[in-house]
Amino acid sequence: MEKTDRGVEVKTGETIDRALKRLKTKLDTEGILEEMRRRRSHESTMDRAIRKARTAPKRNKVRWRFQPDNAPTSESSYEEA
Repeated sequence: MEKTDRGVEVKTGETIDRALKRLKTKLDTEGILEEMRRRRSHESTMDRAIRKARTAPKRNKVRWRFQPDNAPTSESSYEEA
């Protein structure tokens, strides 16, 4: 099992507040803080559906960002049919 580095190194001359801000930003981009908040209390099925619907556009944007240029699109498949 791989060990992941979830911490930040305090640079020389850097304040602790600045290092904590970098740590919080790092954890927030990885989604760890949101998952901690979500697991802290019970989430109803309706709340879960709302959360999933809220994050779906972001997931789809990232998924389609790396689509190859020569991949067939939905428009070209309609033209061929």
